[in-house]
Amino acid sequence: MTLQQEIVGNAMQMAVVNLHPGQTVYCEAGKFLFKTTNVTMETRLSGPSNGGGQQQNGSGGGMGGLLRQAMGTAMQAGQRMLAGESLAFQYFTAQGAEGTVGFAGVLPGEMRALELDGTRAWFAEKDAFVAAESTVDFGIAFTGGRTGMSGGEGFVLEKFTGHGTVIIAGAGNFIDLNPADFGGRIEVDTGCVVAFEEGVRYGVQRVGGLNRQGIMNAVFGGEGLSLATLEGNGRVILQSLTIESLANALKKAQGGDKQGPTGGLFSTHTG
Repeated sequence: MTLQQEIVGNAMQMAVVNLHPGQTVYCEAGKFLFKTTNVTMETRLSGPSNGGGQQQNGSGGGMGGLLRQAMGTAMQAGQRMLAGESLAFQYFTAQGAEGTVGFAGVLPGEMRALELDGTRAWFAEKDAFVAAESTVDFGIAFTGGRTGMSGGEGFVLEKFTGHGTVIIAGAGNFIDLNPADFGGRIEVDTGCVVAFEEGVRYGVQRVGGLNRQGIMNAVFGGEGLSLATLEGNGRVILQSLTIESLANALKKAQGGDKQGPTGGLFSTHTG
C-alpha cells in the first residue's frame, strides 16, 4: 500500500502523511510535528528489519528467542549510535479510521518522497532520513575507512531497502542528476550529496595533484582536499546548501570564526 503523502511549504518543507486504518509510518526521533488523535505513537529502539517494522516475536522460542531479539535490537542501536544517528524510532499507526501525521527535517530546505519497488536500494547522507512506511527497512552502510577518512562526508550512509515510500530531507534546493547523462561520472562537493540509487558508485578523490594548482584548489578554492565522485547509471539527488557552509555563515553573522582568503581551511579565530 503506497503511502499517501504531500510535501508542502517552500523554504522549509514539511510532509503531511495520510494513514489508512492500521497503516504504520515511522520516523527518526525529532522529526515528528503533529498528528490526529486517533494515531497512536510508540517509541522503539528497534528499526524495521525483515518484518516491515513489526516487533519480532522471538521465533526461536522461549528465552533464546527473546535473547536473540534483544541482541538484535542492541546491535541496531549500537550501529546507529556509532553512525551518529538517533537511537530511537517513533512509530505512528492509525486506529479505527484514517489519520494524519506531519514530519519535517531539521534544516531549511527541500524534502523528497522516494518510491522503493524492492529491486534497488537507496543510499542517503547521514540525517537525511525523515520518515518511511513500515515496509521500508532502515540500515546503516559504511563506504569504507579509506574513502570515508579522505572524504569527511559519506563514510556513514543511511540505506533503505524493501517496498514503499521513504521521505528524505536536505538543505537548500535539490537537483536530480544521472551520471550516465554526463559521460558516466560527475564530481561534486562532498557535502552536496543527499541520496543516490543502488548501482551508482560513490567514491572520493583528491582535488588536483600534489602540485601548485592542486594546492591552490585545496587552500583557496573552498572545497578542501577532496571531491565526491558518482559513477554509473542511476538517480542522484544533490543539495545546494551544505551544512558546513551554513555553519560558517552563522558563525560569521554571530562574530565567531572569521573566514580568511583560504575559504575556511584555516581560521583566524583567536578565542
